[in-house]
Amino acid sequence: MGRFFKNLAFTTLVLVLVLAIAAGVGAIVFYNRTNLPDPNKDFQTNTSFIYFNDSKTKLGSLSVQNRQTISYEQMPKSIKEAAISAENRSFWEDQGISIGGIVRAAWTIARGGEMQGGSTITQQYIKILYLSQDRTMQRKLKELVLAVKMGKQVPKEDILAGYLNTIYFGRGAYGIQAAAKSYFNVDASKLTVPQSAVLASILNNPTLFDPSGGAKARERLLNRYRYVLDGMLEAGNITQAEHDEYSRKLPAFPEVPINNRWGGTNGYLLKMVQNELLDDGFTDSQINGGGLKVTTTFDPAAQKAAVATGQKYKKLAGSNAGKNGAKNLHPAIASVKVGTGEVLALYGGDDYITSTRSWALQARPAASTFKTYSVIAGMRNGFSLKSKLNGDTFTPQGDSVPIRNEFSEQYGDVTLQKATEDSINTAFVDMMTQIDNGPQAMLKAANDAGVPKGSGWDLNNRMPLGVAEVSPLDQATGYATIANEGKYVPSHVVAKVTDSSGKTLYTAKTTGKQTIQKDIAHDTTYALENVVNEGTGSAVSNLGYPVAGKTGTNGVKDDITSAWFVAYTRQISTAVMYVAGDSGNADLDPYAAPGDSTFFGGTYPARTWASYMKVAMKGLPSQDFPKPDKVNLSGKHYGNTQRETLRTPTPTPTPTPSETRTPTPEPTQPSTPSRPEPTQTSSEPEPTDTPSQPEPTDTPSQPEPTDTPRRPLPSPPKPTLPGIPGPSDGDDGATGQ
Repeated sequence: MGRFFKNLAFTTLVLVLVLAIAAGVGAIVFYNRTNLPDPNKDFQTNTSFIYFNDSKTKLGSLSVQNRQTISYEQMPKSIKEAAISAENRSFWEDQGISIGGIVRAAWTIARGGEMQGGSTITQQYIKILYLSQDRTMQRKLKELVLAVKMGKQVPKEDILAGYLNTIYFGRGAYGIQAAAKSYFNVDASKLTVPQSAVLASILNNPTLFDPSGGAKARERLLNRYRYVLDGMLEAGNITQAEHDEYSRKLPAFPEVPINNRWGGTNGYLLKMVQNELLDDGFTDSQINGGGLKVTTTFDPAAQKAAVATGQKYKKLAGSNAGKNGAKNLHPAIASVKVGTGEVLALYGGDDYITSTRSWALQARPAASTFKTYSVIAGMRNGFSLKSKLNGDTFTPQGDSVPIRNEFSEQYGDVTLQKATEDSINTAFVDMMTQIDNGPQAMLKAANDAGVPKGSGWDLNNRMPLGVAEVSPLDQATGYATIANEGKYVPSHVVAKVTDSSGKTLYTAKTTGKQTIQKDIAHDTTYALENVVNEGTGSAVSNLGYPVAGKTGTNGVKDDITSAWFVAYTRQISTAVMYVAGDSGNADLDPYAAPGDSTFFGGTYPARTWASYMKVAMKGLPSQDFPKPDKVNLSGKHYGNTQRETLRTPTPTPTPTPSETRTPTPEPTQPSTPSRPEPTQTSSEPEPTDTPSQPEPTDTPSQPEPTDTPRRPLPSPPKPTLPGIPGPSDGDDGATGQ
């Protein structure tokens, strides 16, 4: 028995040795037969071209490969040391591969993980120069063999120089010379140690670490930058004192002229396209050099009209504020195709190079345009458009500050329809107090329409007055959901992507989800249609198409800080917002037209909307909105229908305490907030209401940015601009309509 086990052990050992020798011989043969190939033809990256929605009109391009090769001697010592610290600290000692990295990658694969990327600088250079980006075992094995061969045949200095001349640094910059120009506007030879450490940090993931990406991107970059400095200290490249000084903060980033393709208004659109492509799963290298053809949703005629209209009214309103008034005035236009979510046009600034902030993507207080979501919440909780509400000044239970209308107007009992037409603040707050968890119900209605929660969305009964911050694009999307009979389709700017051979890589989905009951959407549209026909939005009633919409004017103390008009036809939903000042918090009243009592949403914002929509709607058929379904009056009933005649008793108004202005936080670089996933709801019938005659609208006067005291002056008739009638008396008020 003992002899048997001895023979078995000996046989096993012999087999293992034979297999090991065979594997070794095989590896040697594979190594010897694998030679360094000629560089890939793909090594020269291809420009990605971006087109308007006709697939013919060029919008711009992303990354014509921007590279200027320099010699190893021209590269500063600091960038060589920083790159090694960031990417491959054993570069000078290894044989082109990292055994530790290979073991980690093998362990990950063995556990079912994905194929890991190249580790060493040599491997990364091999992959760029000779191989594809495929994550396959065959490609990985070839990369390892070629890296070892290159490590033996090519001097380390040449490998490092080639790597630093070819690697992508973001901003369309390939190689260290282009990167130095793109980020610091200097030649590579002039880079300082901190600047070199920043560039070495960025090359790991140019999108993630681009300092222009906002506060979060800078925070990520700072952490990576400190990691690189730690490695440089460990290698003896810098002293402890230098390390401590450099680690305190990132170096200054000067104003660098961006590639001309980003100039003008198209730069904002290109940035949106780039960001959306990343969200859709495309990589930096594909977007900025993959030879893609990207067809966007932007309509060339609509975009041209948005820019021309925005600039026209910016100049016109700016002239009211003096010689340089237009400089600090920021009109914004966002236009979405109803039913598909396609962004047709966007105007948020005149030149991306001058300022990268797009006001069309910047969230600001939505004022009374937010009341629309109150209408939805009310009908979901038993109210109809004929429900009676309190139109007079009153102080809600548990509150110490009265709710007022603009100019302290008293309306008596009003229907929800009338309250919507004339944007009566007290009526909407009254309704919120009668709904169980009213603010939460309103927030849900906004989210279901596709509006993401943002700053100022505090849950209180004053939510309808619009301190919640929303961007024009999000408001256009939210109103498009209502126009689409309650079916939400996310807004998007990329329609289709093909590669250089014409193969389709991506097509946008334009199917929607029923998130607001169909009948409630119909009745909400009916209410908003009467805002245009009978109420504060009459400035756009001569468009020649059925229009439903809402005005909005936000006030802080005695200043108007944002003014809105958001409205839609059956085909297009468009939001217009005006703000002023560097942070968008300055008073708009100096820009009001002669004869206008203040910068209401029914003045310049409505006129801007009408002027743009005349072009955007050209050639489209006139389509009526669906008839109202009389929600909670006939057919399907929601909530407690006994609330039809409820009204909060009007207590004796209390004196309004003096208030201090609540500052609005300074906007940040635009970014698209993550959208809420709307809740699926059923489709049902909804209400009609007989429109009340329009009355002068009124807005709150109190010590909060939600309803703010206004000048106790009557609102004189508004002048009519050529071709576009002015609004009726009694338009919006601060934090009101």
